[in-house]
Amino acid sequence: MSVRLYDISRTLFASMAVWPGDTSFELRPTGSIAKGDIVNVTTLTLSAHTGTHVDAPYHFTDEGQTMEQVDLAVYWGLAQVVTVKRESGPLVPSDFAGYDLGRAPRLLVKSGASAADPRLFHTEFVHPGPELADYLGTLGIVLYGADGPSMDEPNSKTLPGHHALQRNHILILEGLDLTDVPDGLYELAAFPLRILGGDGSPVRAVLRSIADEQ
Repeated sequence: MSVRLYDISRTLFASMAVWPGDTSFELRPTGSIAKGDIVNVTTLTLSAHTGTHVDAPYHFTDEGQTMEQVDLAVYWGLAQVVTVKRESGPLVPSDFAGYDLGRAPRLLVKSGASAADPRLFHTEFVHPGPELADYLGTLGIVLYGADGPSMDEPNSKTLPGHHALQRNHILILEGLDLTDVPDGLYELAAFPLRILGGDGSPVRAVLRSIADEQ
């Protein structure tokens, strides 16, 4: 069977939803061939947490690594996609009954958020509870990816999901679009930009099918 690539990144566009209060995405032309310039050039305005992105530990703790310090190896390699039925709230290990979560060191969780309208910010989504983060830590998981916008509920002041993942040395990938991706094993590539002092970075996240698994 032929190998397939799945682009699991969100498309960036002017009216896309962002975290409430965060910087809106803007693509502003500064050079136009149609207007007599020799090239087309645009200026981007966006938050580090726009669309599909990674959180550096520094995003939620002053002692955490910034974007240029994180281990790039975490963002490339074997990953497992799993689907959960829960629609909102913290996920616990029992939400993954029937799955062997130890098959790959990167876990990508697919929920209804993948198919949600990208023009609206949805406040109901699933996120990892501390119990789940601790369990994944025992399995050697190094990256947790989600199609929702956060590892905690929107109004959280203490961010227990973020901190539980960090305590278990699990890095964070948010805002995936797993709509067309069947459950199974894949090779993931989702490299962040090398931003000095950065607390996060947009990524182009891609899954490569593994022929004997799909």
